Amino acid sequence: MTDTAKLRIGTRGSPLALAQAHEVRDKLAAAHPELASEGAIAITVITTTGDKILDRALSEIGGKGLFTKEIDDALMGGDIDLAVHSMKDVPTVLPDGMILPTILPREDVRDAFISLKYKSFAEMPAGSVIGSASLRRQAMILNKYPDLKVITFRGNVQTRLRKLSEEQVDATLLAMAGLNRLGQPEIATAPIAEDDMLPAVAQGAIGITIREDDTQAKDWISALHCEKSAIRVAGERAALFALDGSCRTPIAALAEYHEDGSMRLRVSIVRPDGSERLDTERHIAQPDMATASAAGKDAGEELKQRGGPDFISA
Repeated sequence: MTDTAKLRIGTRGSPLALAQAHEVRDKLAAAHPELASEGAIAITVITTTGDKILDRALSEIGGKGLFTKEIDDALMGGDIDLAVHSMKDVPTVLPDGMILPTILPREDVRDAFISLKYKSFAEMPAGSVIGSASLRRQAMILNKYPDLKVITFRGNVQTRLRKLSEEQVDATLLAMAGLNRLGQPEIATAPIAEDDMLPAVAQGAIGITIREDDTQAKDWISALHCEKSAIRVAGERAALFALDGSCRTPIAALAEYHEDGSMRLRVSIVRPDGSERLDTERHIAQPDMATASAAGKDAGEELKQRGGPDFISA
């Protein structure tokens, strides 16, 4: 960080997190001449709990806030002015004094199937091993392809590709949005259609958090906001909140606009062993933050009631 920085951005240090922070920096510099000079925007790398513990599944080490807590602390402590997050990592309840006023235009929401041997799940023989750190992906694979085997598999893109080449697993999955932002979409053997694997809540969306009283930062980042993306994310996160979801919970949701401006919101929960999946959807004629959030809350509450208290933990 330089002494002349007008704005300090906090981020995790992974290649994808840095790519997202650089995207925000570049968009801010393009939108505001006072931020375009050399050193006007500084990027501060912050190591989170989720980055430190790499030998266990995320669901085993705490769930909510694993990739945000230390960044939140730096923001509220005044060490940074804003934080850039993958929205699927952000808990549904923010710390007091923090707001999330800006969502960037959403990227590709699909998951990517990656294998050196096969072109799709359907090609994989019984007993083939798929590595994934996501309980949602694991549960959805087992629900549709119960003869396949899933194991916990963490690491960045390069680590996963190395493990693939070493034949530790037969396939893995990543988000298409991340591959696109890294400039490496060709890594995907094939994108997985949303109908075949409903994405994580807010997958493909970048959010920016700031202190509630920081009017200057709020003014600067408002130029980057995409209201349509924010409405989609709000509907999905409302469903997650109603289900009390964390990374220990196999929950998927996707809100999409129709050509006539209406919105379809789909929400799914899956037993971790894949043995049962429950789905619901809502149609919103005139979507805005309030109507999308209300629809998400209603959908989440429906699934929570249908599944019962033991569904997620079974």
